[in-house]
Amino acid sequence: MKQTKSDGRVGEKGTNKLGRKKYEKELARLQGELVRLQEWVVREGVKVCVVFEGRDTAGKGGVIKRITERVSPRVFRVVALPAPTEREKSQMYIQRYIPHLPAAGEIVIFDRSWYNRAGVERVMGFCTEEQAKRFLALAPLVEKAIVESGIVLLKYWLEVNPEEQTRRLTARIDDGRKIWKLSPMDIQSYDRWLDYSRARDEMFKATDSSWAPWFVVRSDDKKRARLNLITHLLGQIPYKPVPREKVKLPKRQTTGKYKDANYPFKFIPEIH
Repeated sequence: MKQTKSDGRVGEKGTNKLGRKKYEKELARLQGELVRLQEWVVREGVKVCVVFEGRDTAGKGGVIKRITERVSPRVFRVVALPAPTEREKSQMYIQRYIPHLPAAGEIVIFDRSWYNRAGVERVMGFCTEEQAKRFLALAPLVEKAIVESGIVLLKYWLEVNPEEQTRRLTARIDDGRKIWKLSPMDIQSYDRWLDYSRARDEMFKATDSSWAPWFVVRSDDKKRARLNLITHLLGQIPYKPVPREKVKLPKRQTTGKYKDANYPFKFIPEIH
């Protein structure tokens, strides 16, 4: 694990900006590999679970979108649970996540996960310190059971520096397309950077196990983060290309006696 600086950020690495054409070309190649992974997972009945955690604005949603935009939602399933109901609060903490774990031929992506208890719930006081510490003690045992059941479990933490986080939050305020991403919790959490750093450090220490390690992604540069993460994810699963038959379109029906219907179709205005 990278040593953290005194302000709670993970050690950074300077990089030159990645050009859009180069980024899009490499992303297209990786998305083609994700399709190959999908075909192999379905054929072999593999079960994959990918957990995404990280700082607010670190880019979890962006990388999940790039992973899933060219594959089948019936294979790649994204789980983003809302706040627990009163009934769920009375259950064993991880209980509401268990039904969403993958069956054979599925890849489930958790956009935040059971690690809410180690992060936002702990920092914002939605659970007690005793509950948080008990979770940290039990999580590796639960994850060992998950892995031993045959699930490939991958855990990613996306780290962004405080200056970049401020820039991204400010951009959300000023952009009507992104304002929905700015939740009241983001505002309340903003001045608790070091509290989140301490919670992250304890979480890594307690749950970075040999059977379910944490992988950290530098995400100050969103494009590089997406490419690096997808490349790493593909490298963690020993998939192989599934043979495909060459596709050939059949001949289309001849017109025969059919005539276009004389029906007043309600076409939308073509204003663009």
